[in-house]
Amino acid sequence: MADKAPAQRRAATGIVAGYVLRLIRESVPRTQTELAERLGVDLATVQGRESGRRPLAHMKAGAFLDLRRRLLALGADPTLLGLLDAAMDADRIIGATLLSPEDAQRHPLADWVHTRDTAHMIAWALNGTAPPALSNRPAKARRGPVAPAPLLPAPERSLFFTRLRDSAEAPERAGENGLLLQRQALYLSSYDKAPEATSWTAYALHARRDLLAARGWTPHWAAARSTATALARLGDRQPLLDFIERAMVDDDTAEIANLNYWAYWFGALRQPQADDGFMRESGPSEWEPVALMRSLVEGLHRAPGYVDLYAHSLWALLTAHRWLPLASPDLADRLSRRTVQLLDDGLISSRARQELTAVHYVLRENRT
Repeated sequence: MADKAPAQRRAATGIVAGYVLRLIRESVPRTQTELAERLGVDLATVQGRESGRRPLAHMKAGAFLDLRRRLLALGADPTLLGLLDAAMDADRIIGATLLSPEDAQRHPLADWVHTRDTAHMIAWALNGTAPPALSNRPAKARRGPVAPAPLLPAPERSLFFTRLRDSAEAPERAGENGLLLQRQALYLSSYDKAPEATSWTAYALHARRDLLAARGWTPHWAAARSTATALARLGDRQPLLDFIERAMVDDDTAEIANLNYWAYWFGALRQPQADDGFMRESGPSEWEPVALMRSLVEGLHRAPGYVDLYAHSLWALLTAHRWLPLASPDLADRLSRRTVQLLDDGLISSRARQELTAVHYVLRENRT
């Protein structure tokens, strides 16, 4: 059957991974012609992969693995190579969302729980904001006009958000994982900063506020957490404060679920997850506490809108693992300095103040 999607829409299915591949090539560094020669392929193949016209996801598994190994052997940046999987996940989500409903199969947002790296890659294509792993990299000198980001054309971005909102409103299309689709689609919808889109997202999220009224762990806990964090992204901080107070404090299952979610979101828990059940079922033995602490400390610096959630999570992590400051003294010093700043600023909630004071005590205790 003929493909009904326009050529431009097909190209979008590989645009993010293609852009990352270009950054990888430039890290070697090689021109497209030089890389084609080293890889034993024609120039059109390299150009097609970097532009997204020949999506990396369409390569055979063995060929793709060989490409990554050969790029590493040529001196490619390992951090960039590590972002290829998230970039391809982003391309798959974008491509599936752009398909018309009659052409679409099961939506990938209903198939697995995506990670922070994937979300950052999607945001990069939607609003041009570089992922934190790439934000401090110096710009390369290039010949001629080159796009500074894998930004989708405006019509594609508009269509993406329209289809995303449709998916959020009709999760039954995804079958038993409809709640996962709705949760993730609503969260990604908060990346649309157009005034009318922001109003829709805020309305859709506020319509789910009944989820935030539940206390402790419930089957809808993950959806409530996403709702609260998405509202915080839109500038409404109170639902997140309420969620921490009602759905986390004094509930061991919910506290563990929160740390498990963070571990997966940051990549400390590496096994792919098909649904939200892992948050309750996994345990700290499946992820590295120091890695999670490092990510939370970095987030405490970078995510002021979520500072209360980061503060509570760090308090819970250090309460469960009081030895962590000894495992990474430099990281503990960074956290101590940031904690003092936040306590001095006076802009955090009373609960966050209490918890950060307790965190500061644990940090000082491990110095003596």
